[in-house]
Amino acid sequence: MKIKIKHIKSFPFRDWDNYVLSHPDSNVYHLSGWKNVIEKTYGHKTYYLAATDSNEKIVGILPLVHLKHILFGNALVSLPFVDISGILSNDENVESMLIDSALDLGRQLRVKSIELRQSKKLNFLDKGKFHSNKDECIPVTELEGHKVRMLLQLPESSDTLMKSFNSKFRNKIKKPIKSGLKCIIGSSELIEDFYKVFAVNMRDLGSPVHSKQLFENICNEFPGMVKIGVVYHDKLPISGIFVIKFKKVIFNPWASSLKCFSNLRANTLQYWCLLDYACKNGVKCFDFGRSSPNGGTYVFKEKWGACPHPLSWYHIPMGKQRFSDMNVEKPKYKTAINVWKKLPITVTKIIGPSIRGNINL
Repeated sequence: MKIKIKHIKSFPFRDWDNYVLSHPDSNVYHLSGWKNVIEKTYGHKTYYLAATDSNEKIVGILPLVHLKHILFGNALVSLPFVDISGILSNDENVESMLIDSALDLGRQLRVKSIELRQSKKLNFLDKGKFHSNKDECIPVTELEGHKVRMLLQLPESSDTLMKSFNSKFRNKIKKPIKSGLKCIIGSSELIEDFYKVFAVNMRDLGSPVHSKQLFENICNEFPGMVKIGVVYHDKLPISGIFVIKFKKVIFNPWASSLKCFSNLRANTLQYWCLLDYACKNGVKCFDFGRSSPNGGTYVFKEKWGACPHPLSWYHIPMGKQRFSDMNVEKPKYKTAINVWKKLPITVTKIIGPSIRGNINL
């Protein structure tokens, strides 16, 4: 069967999304709407590659975003800002053809690397190398295990979930309620309050903040799929969580809370409220997002019963480029982080998005 690779440029992407919906390994970040979200928010060029058979039926996809910045590199990424996306295909041959097409595109754009964020291993590697259809042997760095997704399989009721926790953890969930905290679950109407918490938390972590427009665009692109939870102390938002529901899975890409109220355990309350919502709405799995094995967030998510699933991230160099991890422990990054933590929130909201939009993590 003859396979062709097409660059899908215009909407609607009906066939693309139908393929995503039907594929057992798809996730929310494969949906075509992310093309609009990323282009409208940060202006990056996107390249959505689709493999089609002789009947014009899609048999594989690869969404790519071109990030080009003098400081943060020049790469094709699938996809930046989120944990997973990458190739979705019917078989190993289609997978290999999509990689070849991505390499051709990378050469045209003169990128330094191609980065694929897969939820599962790909089949194209042979002893750490990819053998292209042009008889090239390209080294590939596979970052399996450096980060894991923390997934919680949900019971049919939140009562059953609550009973699965030990008494100490149940008391931690009940504490913020007894302290008078309230969690409201909504959608786009809560973006403002969510972003107030998110911006402060990112500043306190020493990280440039995403544009508020990112969250607005996600809500606009995926109506009915986004839920936002905000925890209030009196009328003050002190914790927030942003999730997306897709195929009976809730994905949690962003959550934040204010350090100065950490003793009230608002973060615990917001997760419980979203898990309660998930159980009551037929969700089967809650994806807490990525963590470093045995790190602080890993341990927190583990207490909810979440289990680690290794992420398979691939770095394919173009030319002589080799993998270089953006390690925040390096002195130059530590200095930048410490300086950022001291900036006023109003300043970080203005200059943060122009920086954050070019960082692929």
